[in-house]
Amino acid sequence: MSYVFLLILLFPVKLIRQLFRKETGKNLVIQTAKIGDFVNATPLLAYLQKSDVLISRSVGALAKHDETIDEIFFIEQHKRNLWRKLVFACRIMNRYDNVYLLQPNSVNLFFASVCNAKNKQFLSTYTRRWYHGIFYATADGIVEHGKKTLSVTNYLKLADRTLTWQDSPKHATKPLFKPATYPAILDKPGVIRIGISVAAGNKAKTVPPVIWKQIADRLADLPCEFYVFGAPNEQSWMDDITRAYGELPNFINLIGKISLEELPWAISKMDCYIASDSGNVYIADAVGVPVILLFGPCCHYEQRPLGNVLLIGNDDNICSYVFETRYYFSQSREELFAVTEESLRDLKHFICELSTTNATAYSFDAQGK
Repeated sequence: MSYVFLLILLFPVKLIRQLFRKETGKNLVIQTAKIGDFVNATPLLAYLQKSDVLISRSVGALAKHDETIDEIFFIEQHKRNLWRKLVFACRIMNRYDNVYLLQPNSVNLFFASVCNAKNKQFLSTYTRRWYHGIFYATADGIVEHGKKTLSVTNYLKLADRTLTWQDSPKHATKPLFKPATYPAILDKPGVIRIGISVAAGNKAKTVPPVIWKQIADRLADLPCEFYVFGAPNEQSWMDDITRAYGELPNFINLIGKISLEELPWAISKMDCYIASDSGNVYIADAVGVPVILLFGPCCHYEQRPLGNVLLIGNDDNICSYVFETRYYFSQSREELFAVTEESLRDLKHFICELSTTNATAYSFDAQGK
């Protein structure tokens, strides 16, 4: 509610400054969520060609290598206190012709509403509060987003209601940023390079050790190398696997060794990526790497990789959504991410099909052993 009062406070200033507004041709895209959500916003950025962005500092390393982005504003810097909010609001008030709001929480709604842009398009979600109505009254158009509508398509519809996810591809960096040096093991020949994430930002979305063991065992007769990607604070999840099963063969620990700006290039070296609904699967999808998504409790109808993807999970467990993420569940993670024999056969077949496509001489047991 405090942001409603801030908007009312600035309303006279907004009206006066509107009298002096000039067209700028500039776009502002507001998406302040984390890595996966930023990557899923890149089709809109690509469609618009050039935009300023209001984003989270956590994705700054990707945004700075994106040729579709002009100026970057970090939400953490501008919502720190009342003075900073007011200064930033006045700074952007007459700056843009087009404003696209993808993450409609209260602070973002405030900044979008204070703009005197001639075209403001807001996403409206199932978490909308009654008092958000005053913000939406300032919009020129609203795209309604539901729990089973694809987020990427609805982001694009903010710019053009006829667009769908097929009309504009994702990217992680544009063009793909290539680091000057990277671990030579990423180019290891004669193996199937499988990237994995053993952790997710949400503990409840983290795949438990027993599932990784089942996957490793099912692929044991293939020349697979598992490359474990993650931030330094995710090492504890790898330690859980080691405590439970010892050092798993062919697991290469790259946790903390690849920076975020280097990550898209490193993941692009993989033949396949396996993870839960985490930022890395969206990076993999954006750089054209096939993905096996262990979706657990997350709604894949709303958000998922859109390229070559195998979905593994049980729809009956879905209860967590993009704008209504859950952190606690009545079921254990072992139950939420449980893989059936059929799923393991599908997983192995998917990887072997990739090997065949890549003209690598791997055999596949027709019975899925």
